[in-house]
Amino acid sequence: MTSGAPTSPYSARPRRSRLRTFLPLGIAAWLVLEIWLLTVVAEAAGGFTVFLLLVAGFALGSVVVKRAGRRAFRKLAETVQQQQRGEAPAGGGGSEGNGFLMLGGLLLMLPGLVSDAVGLLLLIPPLQKALGRYTERTFARKIREADAGSLGNAFQQARIHRPDGKVVQGEVIRDDAGAAPQEPRPPLNR
Repeated sequence: MTSGAPTSPYSARPRRSRLRTFLPLGIAAWLVLEIWLLTVVAEAAGGFTVFLLLVAGFALGSVVVKRAGRRAFRKLAETVQQQQRGEAPAGGGGSEGNGFLMLGGLLLMLPGLVSDAVGLLLLIPPLQKALGRYTERTFARKIREADAGSLGNAFQQARIHRPDGKVVQGEVIRDDAGAAPQEPRPPLNR
């Protein structure tokens, strides 16, 4: 017997996000634009000029990525050495734009004129700082707005350590030298 209400197998499916809907279309439009611009430049300046532009973009991009990687590794090594000496890490703790440098280098390495223009823009330090501030603000806002049980909420829970926001101060003291094996302890009750 039926209730009279038609059921659809698609009614329980969650709605697709706008990003999942429009990202493939955006990528396809970007690829078409890149190919069209390359053909326009090839007609105006010649195929060899386009080839030189693509090779120069790849070479510049690889240099930028290599430089940003070295800076990031040097910063990591300095931080590890400071922590091993027991010092507090110096500086603001930021990556100093290495992420945007690497992204700019990768965009330069991709064949195309639009990606090269965006990659060159990402190499400008004031723009890197502005984008870094914007990204941090957006990420913090998204974490604050996260629903319970979502990935953003998991980040927030890990950050505050307890669901109610309370922080329990304490110190772990481990005395492993000469300690005799102890009996198993009963579980802690909350």
